Amino acid sequence: MVVPHTHWDREWYLPFQRLRVGLVRVLDEVLDAMAADPAYRFTMDGQLAAVEDYLELRPARRGDVARFVAEGRLAVGPWLILADEFLCSGETLVRNLEYGMRGAAALGGAMPVGYLPDQFGHCAQMPQILSLAGLRLACVWRGVPAHVDRDAFDWTGADGTTIRTCYLPGGYANASGLFSGPAEGLPGRVAAFASAARGWAAGDTLLAMCGGDHSAPVREITAPGLRVATLAEALAGLDERPGDGLPRVTGELRSHARAHILPGVVSARVHLKQAMARAERVLVRYAEPLSALWPADRSVRERLIDMAWRSVIACGGHDSVTGCGSDETAQQVAARIAEAGQTAQAVVDLVTASLAGAARKDALVVVNPSPFERTGLVLADLPEDRAALADGQGRPVPVQRLEHAATLLGETVMDDLSALLGRVHERALYGHEIVSWTVGDGVFTVTVSRHACGAYAYEDLRRAVLDAGPGPWLVRTVAEPVVTVAALVTVPPLGRAVLTARPAAPMAPAPVAHALRADPYGFEPVLDNGLLRVRVADDGTLSLRGAGGVEVRGVGRIVHGGDAGDTYNHAPPPGDLLLDRPSHVTVEEICSGPLTGAYEITRSYDWPAAAGDATAVPTAVTTRVELRAGEPFARCEITMDVRCRDHRVRWHAPLPRAAAQSYAEGQFAVVRRGLTAEGGGGERPVATFPAESFAAAGGLAVLLDHVTEYEITEYEITRDGISGSGTEMALTLVRSVGYLSRDHNPCRDAPAGPETPAPAAQCQGPLTVRFAVLPYAGGWHDAGLPRLAEEFRHDLLAVPGTGTGDTEDTGGAAGTDWGGRLAVGGDGVVMAALRERDGRLEVRLVAEHPTATEAVVQGDFTAAWTAGVLGSPLSPLEVSHDEGGSLRTARVPLRPFEIATVHLAMA
Repeated sequence: MVVPHTHWDREWYLPFQRLRVGLVRVLDEVLDAMAADPAYRFTMDGQLAAVEDYLELRPARRGDVARFVAEGRLAVGPWLILADEFLCSGETLVRNLEYGMRGAAALGGAMPVGYLPDQFGHCAQMPQILSLAGLRLACVWRGVPAHVDRDAFDWTGADGTTIRTCYLPGGYANASGLFSGPAEGLPGRVAAFASAARGWAAGDTLLAMCGGDHSAPVREITAPGLRVATLAEALAGLDERPGDGLPRVTGELRSHARAHILPGVVSARVHLKQAMARAERVLVRYAEPLSALWPADRSVRERLIDMAWRSVIACGGHDSVTGCGSDETAQQVAARIAEAGQTAQAVVDLVTASLAGAARKDALVVVNPSPFERTGLVLADLPEDRAALADGQGRPVPVQRLEHAATLLGETVMDDLSALLGRVHERALYGHEIVSWTVGDGVFTVTVSRHACGAYAYEDLRRAVLDAGPGPWLVRTVAEPVVTVAALVTVPPLGRAVLTARPAAPMAPAPVAHALRADPYGFEPVLDNGLLRVRVADDGTLSLRGAGGVEVRGVGRIVHGGDAGDTYNHAPPPGDLLLDRPSHVTVEEICSGPLTGAYEITRSYDWPAAAGDATAVPTAVTTRVELRAGEPFARCEITMDVRCRDHRVRWHAPLPRAAAQSYAEGQFAVVRRGLTAEGGGGERPVATFPAESFAAAGGLAVLLDHVTEYEITEYEITRDGISGSGTEMALTLVRSVGYLSRDHNPCRDAPAGPETPAPAAQCQGPLTVRFAVLPYAGGWHDAGLPRLAEEFRHDLLAVPGTGTGDTEDTGGAAGTDWGGRLAVGGDGVVMAALRERDGRLEVRLVAEHPTATEAVVQGDFTAAWTAGVLGSPLSPLEVSHDEGGSLRTARVPLRPFEIATVHLAMA
């Protein structure tokens, strides 16, 4: 069965708009061929975006596209774009499918096949995601393990969902050469293809994928009498055939055995991965939930959210966020990711402006993005004379003073003091609000505040200026004395707490659970809150001891090595020299108190300028380690100025106990991985893997704020340097290379793309990487790592009040805590998304737990039911009423790693 198609990279070695010109040419030819030949079929790569890109430039051909889709001759969708499945969140994958299937339906219908032709491996939850969207067939190429010896296999996802999967031996262009030679040689080429394909055939159909990158097969493809079909037609009935004798695969597909999976893209251009995670987080966990729970301009926020999602999804492309494109492409992707994050932040601004307006100017509104009660730190700038906080019941909130803000904001000389009035807008001056002013001895002093309280009249200021007389005048702008404090706030699930500034009272401080303990001697740099003890060693590494007695030393060793590879594959140069010893170490205390303590560790290194260049480049690596009250993990922020080229810098931590496997969270699952990778496909197998929110092994966990490459290595530090016994976890901080692809990469037997210089992939300049580290006892689920990752990744949101004090507070009386519309509990139950959908709340839940569990959903809803990921209702849930209150409860039994979408009709 011949399947004419194209594989269309929207952006890669050329940026999007330059490649789109070729797309117009190709689809013009395809549509013309379909109009002239009713037998012609075409499959548009499983992604709708390329069709939308075409119709944006050829709007007159929308009718042709819709007609051919309706006739079943042109297959579009089901995806919006072909995403890299490991470099975006699981929720982004679901929305990608949602946008693709909805857009394809508007053209006549989506292809009912989860076509994934060129992704660099496949995530463990893909079978469940496809199944929940009504797709029971997948079609893949890369990542398939060696024991798959047929062109069909059963693929079981992390939760146990199994779908029939078509494997493409030789890739998505396995028959691209059928029509490349003389016509008289076609029978021979067909016979040769059939002979090779029969060795893989699990049935009677031999799938000939005729097409390639950025091209379409010749029009004459139907002339020789070959059976021509769309991919859906070719695979029709495959999912209904008995599975007896078919290979079975469970979990993610990341084997090197059958094809290159190009694992180095996880660490290429790390700034793209950081920006993608920030944009997803703001959109999914702040913009959508906040706008669903609190009033805002509905039409504006819905449009902004839609715009942000389209940008985020587009940037998840397998040649986009991966960083394996040209520098021009990477710049464009970075700009789009930034715009997506800014668009989502605009929605957050809309909602928080409403919340701030409902609170007085001496108040602080703190919002909890998590579906359970949180106690955490927020920072606030408070007037020196009101540097204490009280909650809605008037109880003192624990605070710790951190620093004072500068009071003199600026001064200038004015001959005509009336010029000052031109800089005053109502009460605003230089972005602040005027509190008062004084005149004397040739100095006119204006005192301002971020949010001024008290009486003010512009006419009084004008009169004072005019009465002052001629100058010159020294005009000073000073701020009210302000102190920055850290406050430990308890906030209801998906709710808010409104705190009020007040004068500090001479009374006992508010009680703090697991406060930081003061070192009675002060001889050593130590942080201790009873849950975790952190000590900074002389070499700048950390010693950690958890409450369960698990202890580890030497955490945070920085290791520098060379990289002779490219954006696709890391390749150590011959005789690679690993450097890990700093030439100088300094440790400085940043803050110390009951709520937070931090040290800044600066280690100086002399690293080679580039692979093969022994010129030393002095580099300072600064680690800020912070421990907060009540947190069992140490927060780390590593900064450096990247000045070397062709190198890789990793952060190493010994494991408390030897590990034969690791666990990594990402895309709705916690995946167990071994210490090696399966090879055999012309690419050196490497055991570097991606993790989204945490990676754990041997009693040590790292909580992450963006998808990060990690590896469990067999190294340990000794007096003589690095030896090969023991186990460590290594996180890649930065990987610097200068080529999109190298024709002769020693870790790959063939080019992955054109040998295009990519100097910006050296990632030169300032770099900051954030994560947290903790030792733990038992398994990853015993330590509650999904919950800890939730708290680390999603900060409480603090917004100063802007109201006048008499504003009607729609969530309750001003100054009170508010929550209760929705809360989610359950062992290992994670809230992946919350949004308003067609007048109801939609919450996406995932059981990140190795055994069956139950999600408990509470709120002021009147009815609840489960739904598919595309929004279609499935089955009603029993709702129980909370006697004496308005809350109702729905319980959702969940299999390990089951994804459940719940719709709630709110009261």
